[in-house]
Amino acid sequence: MLYVGLMSGTSLDGIDVAIAEFGGEEERPSPALLAGYRTYPYEAAFRDRLAEALEDGSARELCELGFELGRRFADAVEAALADVGVRREDIGAIGSHGQTFWHRPPAELPGSTLQLGEAAVVVERLGVPVVADFRVRDVAAGGHGAPLTPYFDHLLLSSPDASRAIQNIGGMANVTWLPAEGGDGSARTAFDTGPGVALIDEAVRRFSGGAEAYDRDGRGAARGRVLAEPLAEWLEDPFFRTPPPRSTGREAFGARRLHEWLARHEAENADDLLATLTELTARTIAESYGLTGLQPDELYLCGGGARNPEIWRRLERLLPGVAVRRLDAIGWDGDAREAAAFALLARQHRLGIPLHLEWATGAPGSRILGKWVPA
Repeated sequence: MLYVGLMSGTSLDGIDVAIAEFGGEEERPSPALLAGYRTYPYEAAFRDRLAEALEDGSARELCELGFELGRRFADAVEAALADVGVRREDIGAIGSHGQTFWHRPPAELPGSTLQLGEAAVVVERLGVPVVADFRVRDVAAGGHGAPLTPYFDHLLLSSPDASRAIQNIGGMANVTWLPAEGGDGSARTAFDTGPGVALIDEAVRRFSGGAEAYDRDGRGAARGRVLAEPLAEWLEDPFFRTPPPRSTGREAFGARRLHEWLARHEAENADDLLATLTELTARTIAESYGLTGLQPDELYLCGGGARNPEIWRRLERLLPGVAVRRLDAIGWDGDAREAAAFALLARQHRLGIPLHLEWATGAPGSRILGKWVPA
């Protein structure tokens, strides 16, 4: 059976569509193959509209964006199916993560989360059932609702004889720790490590006046030097000392806080500030492993930040003895992983398979995630 996964991440760069074959009716699908993957970038004006709504969106703007995103999601799925040569009738369900507009992890107050991208619009346009709002049930049960992609990693990316860290570096960054299946039985875990490329990308847009969207090949950071005191300001955030389960987002590491930081250091060289933000991403990834005692044999990178050579180089320096590779090396397109994970979650919902994710989100017990919108 074929399933479609939709992802619009915290990097705000566009819509990812993964078409995957997940066979059988057991929890672990067989076969599990990527049939096709496409990405559809947002134009600059719409990306700016999303970024502004994330910071100060009114109820009217959020409502209108929810439906607009639904139309764009439907367009993206329709284009991907045509490009790959798959008929709508062959799709069991579409799993849509949606675009996160607010995410507050549970702490002193209960957690709350909001993803937009109206599933009913997709169903009406395509005539294919959609599963959406995956995070909210987990948050309602006291979990963080994130990260959810580690479930995909656990089922499909574990190794029988090596411990693996699957490190996603999107707008935010998260890791899945997978002990060797034939090892000592040490527990798997997953959590957000902190900012991925969101701060770097926003700084590049600010420095370039909107002409550039990201630090291409890490060139700006490579030319700069790390500024110790400005880096320390970020590292003082208590999030980095919080043990898992933990999650974060643009509410904590977004444009508003970055602009305040840039204003305090406006006399500094732009490349030095980019080098400092790049070091922040790499340092907090590496130090989060130490916080939890993780010592992976293999580290596999995915997400947009995996294409930044400076992040890669700094991780190799900070994690000596750990083999750093792209996720593609073990058979899954690293760019497609998140969207494919939501295709898998749509399958599990359709088959009535409950997920136990306390090891990733902190929610005790098992439950079926997502809301089914029938065709």
